[in-house]
Amino acid sequence: MVAFFIPRANDDEQAERLYGAFAEFAGCAPAPLHERVRAISFTHEGAGWVAEVGEELYGRRTTRLLRRGEVLEHTETISSASRVLAIYPGAPFTVVIDAQPITSAPSEWANPFTAEPDTVTLFDTSASARRAGDHPGLDG
Repeated sequence: MVAFFIPRANDDEQAERLYGAFAEFAGCAPAPLHERVRAISFTHEGAGWVAEVGEELYGRRTTRLLRRGEVLEHTETISSASRVLAIYPGAPFTVVIDAQPITSAPSEWANPFTAEPDTVTLFDTSASARRAGDHPGLDG
């Protein structure tokens, strides 16, 4: 499991400030530490997507064709250059990405956008995870 972090935050204090600022931007409340969301999977326009803090949005779309009485399935991997900055629990969940108006980067996604998750992964709140510094996706 991964301890709570915000991409590009230099320390825990800055991560907390950014988490609060992104929540204010998104019009939602920051979650307590034990409810902070690391990743969600959700369905959007018929495709299964994953939003994971620190990572680009990615997913899979499966299409089915009937050919000569046989159903053929084709699954393609899809992605977006938009990186997830924070995910806030709620009904629906709110996802903040590194795109306009936070950065100058355009995106096919609204920022923030909402999603009804199929699965939810929380950050690890144990002291050992916070000490380990296990932060995926910071090399990009």
